[in-house]
Amino acid sequence: MTAEASRAGSRSDLAADGGRPLDIALLTYKGNPFCGGQGVYVRHLSRELVRLGHRVEVIGSQPYPVLDEGYDGLTLTELPSLDLYRSPDPFRTPGRDEYRDWIDALEVATMWTGGFPEPLTFSLRARRHLRARRGEFDVVHDNQTLGYGLLGDVGAPLVTTIHHPITVDRQLELDAADGWKRRYSVRRWYAFTRMQKRVARRLPSVLTVSGTSRQEIVDHLGVRDDRIHVVHIGADTDLFSPDPSVPVVPGRIVTTSSADVPLKGLVHLVEALAKVRTEHPDAHLVVVGKRPTEGPVAQTVERYGLEGAVEFVKGISDAELVDLVRSAQVACVPSLYEGFSLPAAEAMATGTPLLATTGGAIPEVAGRDGETCLAVPPGDAGALAAGLGRLLGDEGLRARLGAAGRERVLRNFTWARAAEGTVARYREAIAGGARRPVTAVPEDVDVVNRASDRESRATC
Repeated sequence: MTAEASRAGSRSDLAADGGRPLDIALLTYKGNPFCGGQGVYVRHLSRELVRLGHRVEVIGSQPYPVLDEGYDGLTLTELPSLDLYRSPDPFRTPGRDEYRDWIDALEVATMWTGGFPEPLTFSLRARRHLRARRGEFDVVHDNQTLGYGLLGDVGAPLVTTIHHPITVDRQLELDAADGWKRRYSVRRWYAFTRMQKRVARRLPSVLTVSGTSRQEIVDHLGVRDDRIHVVHIGADTDLFSPDPSVPVVPGRIVTTSSADVPLKGLVHLVEALAKVRTEHPDAHLVVVGKRPTEGPVAQTVERYGLEGAVEFVKGISDAELVDLVRSAQVACVPSLYEGFSLPAAEAMATGTPLLATTGGAIPEVAGRDGETCLAVPPGDAGALAAGLGRLLGDEGLRARLGAAGRERVLRNFTWARAAEGTVARYREAIAGGARRPVTAVPEDVDVVNRASDRESRATC
């Protein structure tokens, strides 16, 4: 049944908000929920949209999204790339028989020259796919692809989520880069952000996850303020919940981090651990993420002799992750910047006391210092150590902050609320007939190729 045909449904078919159910295409160029916030967003939002009575087709590339099972109306369509960054052979060169079309060639050429092609190439594949299925969807929701292919007519009104401008990540990595070669490499890798800035300015409806991100989308990407709408995301509060039967491990600190991404601030937390162990020798850190074999974090662990006090875990199940957070005396978010911070919301939802920096939108999630968390300046290992010492040494403070944090999440940051707010924006886009952004890219493949080639050569 086409989206148009479904509009004839009876009143018994109404969605939770009283409107007719929508057919939604939810796009994500990177969807694995175990390797980043975008995958978590797609997984939980898609489930809650279906619970509200809508039909959601997630269209994604590798690593493919993992969706919750058992929900009628929730499906996954795989839109494969060449999967150039897959483990265990990232930056691989595909065999000749793997090439299917000019988009594949563009993907490989961009990778060979040090760029990151996936936002552009996924957008081009998605446009082709959506046009072939014109009339099947009421709305297309793009999860921060921001590629040229999504400009122009994609067969339905377009709504786009920008979690935060990737230009922030780019600047932080440039600030941390050592030497001109590393700075050149960072600029080349992040060349796609020029495309994302150009695309973002032409989008009719942008969702973002916090007030901080909204302002930075205006400042960094030049998007008009009246096109941006804040819809807070949240924690799965049924899964991330307190459980007194899980024993708390003395001295345990838990964090989630991509080890050597400067944005995440893990190196400052490791330095803080070394300081706090002088007064709390049982203090130890469990990092949900991949163990680095070299780089600033590995060097800091070695410098302070913390090999036995820092553990990295990856590939754990949802249940194992929740129990790990429950077992900690302190959950920590040491990031220099976050557009929202799901780890903060999830830790608070379990009732685990939170120590967090004030980077980006973290205060918007974690709340006031001393009320629902302890808050410290970003990039300050001494402040992190002081906060850890205070929490590890005060059971009453841990209990009070843990309970208050849980209540804050329940009031403000749940996926059900996020889905309700998102549907409201879908209906506005449909009512406004936003089938085309302000400016479309040229349809001619050669012109798109030339534009893409210029973009791939950009270094800043």
